[in-house]
Amino acid sequence: QVQLMESGGGLVQTGGSLRLSCVASGSRIRVNNMGWWRQAPGKQRELVTLTLSGGDTYYSDSVKGRFTSSRDNAKNTVYLQMNSLKPEDTGRYICNANAQADGNLPREWWGQGAQVTVSS
Repeated sequence: QVQLMESGGGLVQTGGSLRLSCVASGSRIRVNNMGWWRQAPGKQRELVTLTLSGGDTYYSDSVKGRFTSSRDNAKNTVYLQMNSLKPEDTGRYICNANAQADGNLPREWWGQGAQVTVSS
């Protein structure tokens, strides 16, 4: 089993910043890609960022230039620095990882999510 634990969500005004963290843990864990998805009310879940184990990162067009993802592979942690936040960034930010534990095959794992609310 792999557990993903997010932290850092909250309420912020338009133009403000927040930093999310996601830690992956498990027995004999090996983490490949890590990313952040966003689930807004009434909308489909969308991919925000995807960071490969080597560090290359994909950003959705809606967050390019405002959000920065980084990884600490030694800590199995991915961070999401969110600047210049807009009301449309409001949603539940869910951490995702492709990882394996205890020598099992890699698979996708999901966290519970961290709520981000941007007030206008």
